[in-house]
Amino acid sequence: MRGLKAIIYKELIQVRRDPATAFVFMIPVIQLLLFGVALDTDVRHIPTVVYDLDQRSAARELLAKFQATSYFDVVKHANTQDELYNTIVAGKAQVGIVIPPDYSDHVLAGRRATVQVLIDGSDNTVASRTLYVASGVGLNASLAKLSAQGGAVVPIEVRPYMLYNPNMQSTNFFVPGLVGIILQIVTLFLTAFAIVRERERGTMEQLIVTPVGRAALMIGKLIPYACIGMIEVCLVLAAMVFIFRVPINGSLALLLLLSVLFLIPSLGLGILISTIAQNQGQAIQFSILIMMPSILLSGFVFPRESMPGPIYAITFAIPVTYYLQILRGIILRGATFEFLMQQTAALAVFGVVIFTLSTLRFQKRLG
Repeated sequence: MRGLKAIIYKELIQVRRDPATAFVFMIPVIQLLLFGVALDTDVRHIPTVVYDLDQRSAARELLAKFQATSYFDVVKHANTQDELYNTIVAGKAQVGIVIPPDYSDHVLAGRRATVQVLIDGSDNTVASRTLYVASGVGLNASLAKLSAQGGAVVPIEVRPYMLYNPNMQSTNFFVPGLVGIILQIVTLFLTAFAIVRERERGTMEQLIVTPVGRAALMIGKLIPYACIGMIEVCLVLAAMVFIFRVPINGSLALLLLLSVLFLIPSLGLGILISTIAQNQGQAIQFSILIMMPSILLSGFVFPRESMPGPIYAITFAIPVTYYLQILRGIILRGATFEFLMQQTAALAVFGVVIFTLSTLRFQKRLG
């Protein structure tokens, strides 16, 4: 028993002195607080674009009813039908409301007025909620008109039209997102052990004395894993198309090119972790700390628009958020480069910043 007590005492001292012990207690608490506040399956504040050809009080009254539900946030008023569609293709809006030029005339005359609601069906959760709420708005507005004016004809008819995923298959939404999440997981965990492994094997000293510069050393470590990442991209895309039957509606070449761009910040995060972690155990903990927000806050499962303001702001600091928008934009909506320039610019900025931080951190470790 004395020997057992001595071992327990020794382990307690070692655990207390190990800096990683703090992360064991901090990570679950941080994740619980973060995700408990952020994750909400009730979809609200859906970005909406409006094409109002009527521009009269009756049309404005109907739009006010849509906005009063808190489900529809009007982010843009389109001037043409093409502008309406382009806004949805670019991912800036998930709903389009089209009010015809004779809407007020029909309402005032007691005739049926038709309003078209275009819904981005690529997200089946948002689409199903939008379909239900939009129909409810039309029904409530009709009942209000009937009680005020009377008549036997339903005065307002909301006609929803599902874009891109008319059958609202969840596979079409989740599988393209899985491509980004899988790529993030593979590249992050591969590179997170790169420098840690060098340190544990005792080969770090050999790297220090080589005439290769710090940036070249970082690039040299990234390129092999980037090749592995691109092979992974091709494999999961092939599985998506041939096994899950999710077609790529946009340019495959553009998708592969932007996947290469995403690899830079994704691999860089792994390198950054490996320069901070002292051992592979710490590398795993740091990787999990990054992976959980990447999965739950990037829009992969839960709509970002329904998250509280501070959490929603955090989602913009997650590189995979932009890559998921690119994947779903190209695969589901057939988006071209002109509709994805903001996401492309964000990934480029992340790549430069993370690679620079990794290089500077590696310099500090060498010093």
